Amino acid sequence: MQQMLSSRSSNVLSCNPQLLPSQHAYSISSARICTETPQSSQETLGWRPLSVTHSATHGKARRTRAQALLQQKPETPYFSPPAPSVTGPVQYYYREPSAWPTQQDVQVVYHDLQSQPTADLLVVGSGPSGLAVAERVAAGGFSVCVIDLDPYAPMIPNYGVWVDEMQAMGLEECLEVVWPQAKVWLDNDKSGERYLKRAYGRMDRPMLKKLLLQKCTSNGVTFLTSKVAGVSHGGGTSTVTLSDGRTMQGTMVLDATGHACKLVNFDQKFDPGYQGAYGITAEVESHPFELDTMLFMDWRDEHTHSNPAMRASNEALPTFLYVMPYTKNKVFLEETSLVARPAMGFDELKERLKARIEWLGIKVTKVEDEEYCLIPMGGVLPQHPQRVLGIGGTAGMVHPSTGFMMTRMLGSAPVVADAIIDQLSRPTDKATDAGAARQLVTEQEAEEMAAAVWRATWPVERIRQRAFFSFGMEMLLTLNLQQTRDFFAAFFSLSDFQWQGFLSARLSFTQLISFGLSLFSKATSATRTNLLRLGIPGLVQMLLVLLPTVTGYYKEDKTVMDKKFAHDQAAAAAAKTAKQQESPSASPVSQGGNPGA
Repeated sequence: MQQMLSSRSSNVLSCNPQLLPSQHAYSISSARICTETPQSSQETLGWRPLSVTHSATHGKARRTRAQALLQQKPETPYFSPPAPSVTGPVQYYYREPSAWPTQQDVQVVYHDLQSQPTADLLVVGSGPSGLAVAERVAAGGFSVCVIDLDPYAPMIPNYGVWVDEMQAMGLEECLEVVWPQAKVWLDNDKSGERYLKRAYGRMDRPMLKKLLLQKCTSNGVTFLTSKVAGVSHGGGTSTVTLSDGRTMQGTMVLDATGHACKLVNFDQKFDPGYQGAYGITAEVESHPFELDTMLFMDWRDEHTHSNPAMRASNEALPTFLYVMPYTKNKVFLEETSLVARPAMGFDELKERLKARIEWLGIKVTKVEDEEYCLIPMGGVLPQHPQRVLGIGGTAGMVHPSTGFMMTRMLGSAPVVADAIIDQLSRPTDKATDAGAARQLVTEQEAEEMAAAVWRATWPVERIRQRAFFSFGMEMLLTLNLQQTRDFFAAFFSLSDFQWQGFLSARLSFTQLISFGLSLFSKATSATRTNLLRLGIPGLVQMLLVLLPTVTGYYKEDKTVMDKKFAHDQAAAAAAKTAKQQESPSASPVSQGGNPGA
């Protein structure tokens, strides 16, 4: 269910979209989504242009980091929640998905390795996060080459997203279905039905792919069709070895291969939980779902009552139904294991989905496609810093508690891209300041540049936030069906700010502490007891992750003690200076003089 808890139109929304801090507005105007067309989509969405100058590889003109970065910095950290962008009523909308782009639609520029053996940035993988970083770095004036066997390859997963997040990035045009609200079934009791007043949408993956390819092409990104066998570093450059033995050099390399993690290194055992799902897009005679409501979670288990073995298995390792109703006769149905370790098998997920469909009385006339989804959640992050950079699934950006990922990745792409632009500008800035020609990057400088990008990719606040989410995942791994129902009964009783912020990874660590306390207060006595009893191992693990963020997570970070010592020293110096300025000048008498002499 990567699309549901993963980061899963005529007149549809009345909105005044705002930009999520640090997120990139792709500047798509949407007549179908917004009833009020902004006077300037770039101004309304907070679009911030890059100052494009000569490439650091070739230009000798001064290119300061301030020019390379976005001109307007967000005043709040990028993990803070934005103001809601959906301010008016939302209507159900459906259209057929776009066709996947081909060479006839977007003519990408293929890289000539013989004449151009180097580039400023090599991006391995042409998924959405890799393309988003590539086009933005290229827009900053640097040479970028994307290495992938097929740049036109479809994005397989069926992504569902919250509409306000897409609006915040100016990507609402890339929604092919919009539901005004979502719903959760905890059980079949009257109180078990919960409506979520937050619009949900299904992403038009072909349209997003086409948009990103167009931006890459217009900004000068080139594509090299090949598989990557490995990477090595030395002399201030990185050398990517292709599967056919050829090589290409780059100042920096970005691994955007998703969960395959082709190039990044791990210095600890990677032991994540897994979100598994099996789904079908089906034509049906009819179905019982409301067209204006997306079924986010259905934890009811009546479909298992006639099968004792299935019922016992579901009570121990519960799964839920996730439904996207497209039309009266077309629907996406998916059985999902929220998180398990090891992953639940697809055969069992298929069997449970079949039982649900029969219990709901749905008669399938045609299966258009099947989806097998397996998402690693949580686990350790890649070694950071390291010379190879990461984005998306490679960099551990999947929400550890929920599986959300798409909008998190797209929202992080500008942060990573701007950090890369900043670091690629350093050699030119250094040479210009010294009044000399640009020199090649040294190995030490290359390591420092990569470390700076990793610090931007995973700042300490994000590390702390992820530790809390991973604690949540470890808790969910221990819950049976009834405990899971009780947990989500409390979860969806929280304020919209808290539950929406948690699912969208917008809450800071201090806000997450408040979230946890609120969740505990909303829970029943039995649930509180279970949370305390079952949560201790995950809590210990979270504290172990948090400890380095206090004592100095990155090498350059000052510890809390260092900061306190420096603060005390500065305060003492300031007090001494003030005391000296306030004391009167010494008088002649005090100096032993005789005024009457």
